[in-house]
Amino acid sequence: MARKNIILASGSPRRKELLKMAGVKFSVLPSTIPEQVPDFIPLQNRSGFLAELKASAMSVFHPLEIIIGADTTVLCDGRLMGKPKDAAEAKEMLRFLSGKVHTVYTGVSLIYSDEEDADTFVSETKVEFYDLTDEEIDAYVATGEPLDKAGAYGIQGKGCRLVKRIEGDYFTVVGLPVAEVVRRLEAHEAMEAAKGENHE
Repeated sequence: MARKNIILASGSPRRKELLKMAGVKFSVLPSTIPEQVPDFIPLQNRSGFLAELKASAMSVFHPLEIIIGADTTVLCDGRLMGKPKDAAEAKEMLRFLSGKVHTVYTGVSLIYSDEEDADTFVSETKVEFYDLTDEEIDAYVATGEPLDKAGAYGIQGKGCRLVKRIEGDYFTVVGLPVAEVVRRLEAHEAMEAAKGENHE
């Protein structure tokens, strides 16, 4: 049985790098659908909802491929923290996160064919920040790194200096719980191979 092509429906360079690091062969076709979430979806489930939305939209155009959709959200004290719109908002977010524990949710949705339901899961990691001074925050925001990242920081970059500890999967915070993704892809491939043998 021929192995299906894998499409990452995300333009995130971090997700791309993680899949490459894990030895997954794939192509990148970022989803362009509006990221709209109904109000009745709990905040902690938002990333899973959006991941499935992105994967499903891509699967319509590539029904014979395996699609990976992903989305990352940051939640602190009941507040959802997306990507800051400018440096001022990034500073405000970092002041809010200073000295606190927040939760990073990365939702992943795998669609193996358009005839199957999405295999969607959400990985959760808690992150504690040091107490940050205004000088630390200003210096970090001046690097430009926080502006395209949920919660206004990148743990894999200069933002690592802000983090006191984490509880959970580090790669969930980066943007893709890659070990779980690989295991699910391998399990599906093994299942498909077994089906093929049974039909011979």
